[in-house]
Amino acid sequence: MRLYVSAIQRTSAFLCHDTDLLEGQARGFDPWEEGRDTVVALRWQGQLRVYRNSCPHWQVPMQYRKDRFMSGDGQHIVCFAHGALFQPDSGLCVQGACLGQSLQRLEASLRDDGNWWVVGTEEAAS
Repeated sequence: MRLYVSAIQRTSAFLCHDTDLLEGQARGFDPWEEGRDTVVALRWQGQLRVYRNSCPHWQVPMQYRKDRFMSGDGQHIVCFAHGALFQPDSGLCVQGACLGQSLQRLEASLRDDGNWWVVGTEEAAS
């Protein structure tokens, strides 16, 4: 049986409550229940930023331990696989093997109940 990609579907999933992330804090989440943290979310300069937890260089998860995404000085997101540094506000790599590439940013929306929902894409096969 062959599978053909027929469409790209946008799927939204619960991410976290608005009070779950403090300023400068980053955490991994598994909003689509894949058994691993596929998303990293952080509050930076008062804004929630959400990225795929995948380094653009090796396409590997970036943390070395649960929720360890930030540099020691708290100024960059770090890929601990090879030390690349990313700007928290844009996801742009400013140091490392993927210099000039960016993390994949995901849309997130805050609902009236104080919960953040993330929007991702999923390939629908037929």
